[in-house]
Amino acid sequence: MKSSTAIFYMIISVIAFSLMNAVVKYLGNFHAYQIVFFRSIGTLLFTVPLILKAKIPILGNNKKWLFLRGFFGVISLTCFFMSLNYLAVGTAVSLRYTSPIFAAIFALFFLKEKIKSIQWVLFLIAFIGVLIIKGFGADVNTIGLLLVILSAIFLGLIFVIIRKIGDSENPLVIINYFMVMAFVFGGIMSINYWKTPNLTEWLLLLSLGFSGYIGQLYMTKALQSHETNVIAPLKYLEVVFMIIIGAFWFDEIYNPWTLLGIFLIMFGLLYNIYLKQKKS
Repeated sequence: MKSSTAIFYMIISVIAFSLMNAVVKYLGNFHAYQIVFFRSIGTLLFTVPLILKAKIPILGNNKKWLFLRGFFGVISLTCFFMSLNYLAVGTAVSLRYTSPIFAAIFALFFLKEKIKSIQWVLFLIAFIGVLIIKGFGADVNTIGLLLVILSAIFLGLIFVIIRKIGDSENPLVIINYFMVMAFVFGGIMSINYWKTPNLTEWLLLLSLGFSGYIGQLYMTKALQSHETNVIAPLKYLEVVFMIIIGAFWFDEIYNPWTLLGIFLIMFGLLYNIYLKQKKS
């Protein structure tokens, strides 16, 4: 598949995930476990019927890798949703998407994808951006920072596992494993934290599954079709959307240091895309 098609898929994914993140932030009075639970329900309403209709083997071919993708996905998603209680939404998203750095490093060891010297420099620039946000950004909570970095590490592993699976699995099967595990985990863990939604909250909670499904489907298709260290950094476009949403919807304030840090993160990773595209 052409890289332009894979990039188009990733952009669709980014828009969908941005909408989902905004709704999660808005529903901050619900515990992260309950958010994970509803996030999974909405997506399963799409994946299960589509898998059955297409007569796709629901357990897939690579059960070990599918299980790990689902397990790491639940950890990453839960940690990220928890971090939104401590961080501005734009800051949380920008910090989470240090994940391409971890993805590239994991891909180096597990997939033998090479990392050039200039890429290491660009990754360092992005990491300096993280340090600036933490050191000089406005109200960067340490617990929130730890949660979102942990989320990023597991997201990096997810990128590599999906790339490892490649075209051997239907994207619906990959997503379904993740959502079934999120459904079980979120359902059990939310029992002690359950809050009954009103009608509007029901609609918003269920919408998480729809936007999450679109985001997950097109992210999976993109990662299956091109190199991890080219496609994964496109997730940084989500930062732009979330800063705008955070400022206009949630009245969040981003001081110059925070914006500088976010800029360095985006510069480091997006310039990496440019270099890879130039060589291809």
